[in-house]
This record gives sequence, C-alpha cells and structure tokens, in this order.
Amino acid sequence: MTLPDFSINSPQKQWHRFCELLWFDESLKIWLDVSRMNINAIDLNRFAPLFKKAFDAIDDLESGSIANQDESRQVGHYWLRNSGLAPNKGISDKIEKEIERIHSFANKIINGQLKAPNGKNFTDVLWIGIGGSGLGPLLIVRALEMSGNPLNIHFIDNVDPNGINKILKDIHDSLSTTLFVTVSKSGGTPEPRIAMEQARFRLESIKGNWPSQAVAITMVDSQLDKLARKECWLNTFDMPDWVGGRTSITSAVGLLPAAFVGADIKKFLSGASLMDNLTRNHDFLENPASLLALAWWKSGEGKGSRDMVILPYRDRLEVFSRYLQQLVMESLGKRLDRNGKLVNQGLSVYGNKGSTDQHAYVQQLRDGLDNYFATFIEVLTDDEEIKTINNRNPGDFLSGFMQGTRTALTEAGKQSVTITISKFDTTSLGALIALFERAVSLYAELININAYHQPGVEAGKKAASNILGLKEEIIDLLSDRVSRSISEINDLTSGDNSESIYFILRHHLANNMNYNVKGNWSKPDTLRFKLN
Repeated sequence: MTLPDFSINSPQKQWHRFCELLWFDESLKIWLDVSRMNINAIDLNRFAPLFKKAFDAIDDLESGSIANQDESRQVGHYWLRNSGLAPNKGISDKIEKEIERIHSFANKIINGQLKAPNGKNFTDVLWIGIGGSGLGPLLIVRALEMSGNPLNIHFIDNVDPNGINKILKDIHDSLSTTLFVTVSKSGGTPEPRIAMEQARFRLESIKGNWPSQAVAITMVDSQLDKLARKECWLNTFDMPDWVGGRTSITSAVGLLPAAFVGADIKKFLSGASLMDNLTRNHDFLENPASLLALAWWKSGEGKGSRDMVILPYRDRLEVFSRYLQQLVMESLGKRLDRNGKLVNQGLSVYGNKGSTDQHAYVQQLRDGLDNYFATFIEVLTDDEEIKTINNRNPGDFLSGFMQGTRTALTEAGKQSVTITISKFDTTSLGALIALFERAVSLYAELININAYHQPGVEAGKKAASNILGLKEEIIDLLSDRVSRSISEINDLTSGDNSESIYFILRHHLANNMNYNVKGNWSKPDTLRFKLN
C-alpha cells in the first residue's frame, strides 16, 4: 500500500489516503474512514505483529478463557449474539431460551395478554438501573422508539431525591398500570436498590401490588433474584456472571427495552453478530475495529493523550456519546497494566450531536487546543416523510454541515474519523455498538491493560460504603444529646475522618431540624453539634 504522509495537506494526497484507507461492508452498508487520522505507511508494518497478538488474545477470550484472573470470570457478551460460540451447549441453549422468553414477555405486555393487577393494560415502564444497566436501555429507547408506542418508558438511573421524586410524580396517575423493572447484576448495588425501595413505597402507598408489577434482571441466586422469587414477581431475567454491565446491551438489559419499543431484537442481535464476524478478520487493514484501535493509538500516542469527541449527525444517537463514555472510559481507564506497571491509561470521551455542536463547542475544536480527535457518525437515508420545500431539505443541510465541519477541522490540522451508515435501523445500531466494543477490546490489548475489570469503580463503592457507615456512627454518637465539636466526634469514631464528618453533618442537618448547631460553618473547627 502506498500511503501519502498524514502531515501533507494536499487535496490530491488526501484523496489518495481516503481511497487507500476507506473500509466498507456491503452486507451492513457501513463505511469507516480513518484517512484523516495520523496513520502513516510506517505504522502499517510496525503494528502488524502487535495486532497478531491482539487478535490471538481476543480469539482466546471468545473461546472462554478467563479474562479477570482476580474474579475467575469469563467474558462472554459475544456469545449473546451468536450462541454457537458459547463454550458449551448448556450456555448456548440458555441464551436462545432467554431471547425467546424476552420476546414472548414483551409481546404479552404490549398486546395486553399480561395485565396490571387492576385488569387494565400496562401503560408505562419505570426502568431502574445504574451505569450500563441504565445507559444501555436509555440508548436503545431513544434510538429505536417509534411514535405511537403503547408504553411510556421512564428511567431512574441515579439516587438524586429530586430526580426520583419528579419521575414518581410524573407517573403518579399511572402507577397502578406501571411495570417496574429493576436491573442489578449483583443484586446488592445500593443505587438501584434504594430507587426500587422508593418506587415500591410509592406504589404501595396507593395500595398497589408490587410483585404483580415487578420484573428483575439480575444474576441467578443474587439478593435481588432471591427476593423476586420469594415474592413471586411477575418475571425475572438472567444477567449472566460472564456479562459486564457496560457490555450488557445485547443481554436482557438491552433486549427487553428494545422489545418494549417494538424493535426486532433478533435484527439487533444480527447486526452485532455481523459486525463481530467482520472484526474477527486478522488482516488489521481489512478489519474496522482494528483500524479504529490503530487510529486511537496513533492519535493519543498509546497513552490517551487526545480525547475522543463523538459527533453523531442524528437525533436518535444523542445518547450515544454518554453510552460510549462508560464503555470506553470504564474499560480503558486503568492505573496498572497487566504486569502491575503504573501506566494511568485512559481515553476520555464526550460529545452531543450535530449540527447542534456546530453552534456550541466546535469553535474550540476548530481553533483551540489540539487535544482531541473527532468521530463523525453520519446516516445517508433521510426520513421520507420530510419533503423538500423551497428547494431546501433538512437532510441535505445536515449532510452539508457534517462535511463542512469535517473539512474545517482538517484545514486546521485536527484529526477525525468518519463512520457512515446507509440507513439507521435496529440492525445498524447493533453493528455500531459491536464495532466500538471490539475496538475497545483490541486497543486494550495494544496497551496491555485488562478492559474487563473496574478496580477504580469498586474502590469508589467501598469508599461510599465507608462514608455511610461513618454516618451511622455519628448519628448514634450524637443520640446522647452531648454537645461535641468535629474533633471530638472524630476522636470517638473509627479512623481519622474530620473532613468527612463535616460533609456528613452538613448534609444531615440540612434535612433534619432536630439538631442544634453553634459556630461558623466557614470555620469548621468552631462548630459544635447537639441533638435537641
């Protein structure tokens, strides 16, 4: 392959690079253009042996090798869209059975065969999930929901009291016909449990029957699974141990909301499976995921020194940048590599949508810091119901804005990737998600980190649990109605947590008027607290 150097800013040379580096698949009708990334001819020889090792590692992963040695856990989300790849027939049969169960259950809800306890059809779904268990379903619904869908789908993905209250008030009049879906792989994650308790309390306050309206998605024999089975909830769906939250979108976590909005879940799985097959090609120049991984490595020098800005030119993909934030940053943001070496790896992701961004932060992208690369996502087929009026069509303008922004960035020496989809539908969404999943896996191999564990997340959970435990200590201590300073409270509780005590009491007292406080909040060491 003859490849003009990236640094040569010539339309003719750029056209040559475009022709040499453009990838296209006829079956999915998806194009990938990395010609405007800093990939040069020398890289094609340099990275060949590195990708050989990466492909071998991914092959082992898909065959059932242990990915997380500390947890003895396999990584099998690829099996969800091609059950024949599963390491044994038991897993394969279970995957197929679960897909049929999801399809059947959703149809019965939509068609009114399964009704709410009051005998009416279900009208709403309240989806309770955190991280990938919330972002994946949100992406599915925003991307695939059609007008006229019989179910109104709402999300609680945080423990913000105001947010929870607003959503529960919004659905107050339809609580009796709402289906409540709680997603928690372990069954013990605090956020979904707390949100579920609030939703259940609100339903039961109007004499509703929670078990008859509740669905769980969790691991078999988790706390949530045991509760659901003990109380005979309406249904439970499995979230296998070998599926991580950020790659769970082709499990029940993504398939159930897809079925609720009337999408063909088998086409969604088919799109992901087709892309998986294309990205198993060991010729890294004929593999879209390895081309992406190479572009990411070269742009950020294998250290993530440039951010990835996602610019999808379709409203339906507005949530995609948030979805990719978790997929990419939780997978690649690691302190240590597989050898225990301190590397502080990562790849930051942000974005919104075009052409909105052209009136927001594209100004900085064009003229500001060279600390990013853009990823344009365009869709060729427009909505046929939108007509050309006065020789103007929105689709033409949207395409023009995308091309114009891409050109403007190139003229400023800024790097960009362009992904083009002929038609946005259920199949192409599955393919797009799989493309980024596979690129993440390959990039992780190139930089020698484990993409499938999250020690930083676990550390945050542990720290939060410690804070909640400290709060209980403080409240119990102050129950004797003795006035104490923060230093005195710190001396009587476990550890050395003066600042945390200040934060805890500030929040607690803002919501509980039963305390007497003396001193100056701007001078924490003057404060004294006493229960009235």
